[in-house]
Amino acid sequence: MLILLPPSEGKTAPTTGGRAELAGLVRPDLTAARERVLDALGQLCSGADRERSRAVLGLSPGQDPELDRNAALRSAPAQPAGRIYTGVLYDALDLSGLGGSARDRARRDLLVFSGLWGVLRVADRIPAYRLSGGVTLPGVGGLASYWRKLLGPVLPELAGGGPVLDLRSSGYAAMWRPTGPVAERTVTVRVLHEQVVGGVARRSVVSHFNKATKGRLVRDLLCAGPAPRTPAKLVEALRDLKYTVEEQPVAAGRPRQLDVVVTEL
Repeated sequence: MLILLPPSEGKTAPTTGGRAELAGLVRPDLTAARERVLDALGQLCSGADRERSRAVLGLSPGQDPELDRNAALRSAPAQPAGRIYTGVLYDALDLSGLGGSARDRARRDLLVFSGLWGVLRVADRIPAYRLSGGVTLPGVGGLASYWRKLLGPVLPELAGGGPVLDLRSSGYAAMWRPTGPVAERTVTVRVLHEQVVGGVARRSVVSHFNKATKGRLVRDLLCAGPAPRTPAKLVEALRDLKYTVEEQPVAAGRPRQLDVVVTEL
């Protein structure tokens, strides 16, 4: 099984560790593409026009340290991506707390999408950076379309013949959209919060707890044992883990959508 995750906007900057070796990241054939984005980001953030740099990256003047960090990525300390990414989903996933076979499955099955790196395994060593997948980067263009062209042939190979659990946010989903047989093995998840108001059950999507639920869901799957081999077995595994799962109608050639309904946040 391949589990697709978004990165986190917040990151922990390591203070120790050698610099990142791009050829050591998953799919070293993407090294030249990563080099291009890294060079363009460094050039943008090391320039004198900080107002322009902030505008491109969507930062405020109080976030200028992010520009300095981006300008020094080539020499910055690197650590495994699973330690760099923080935030609600990664806090709930708690990669550092996984042991034994669950840790091995995380290293093998999780794939993080990134505006800077394209895709990463959680054990890939990277520095902390600031670059969302929705940025239009001078010298590169829109990052979603840039990576979409490059990841098109890569992701089906990484997916293999098993199910793909796609938990990416919309901005990162635009970097690769499964098609053909891979799409038919792909499952997306929407988290709905159900509350009874005036005797009527009402459902809503809430961003913060959507991320937390997805993090817990991934952790539970990793700890449960060997990965499910089909989308149907994935649905069965989630129900065995006591998640309330509702399957939406499946369109031919499209990913299937699951609604995970929670009553407590």
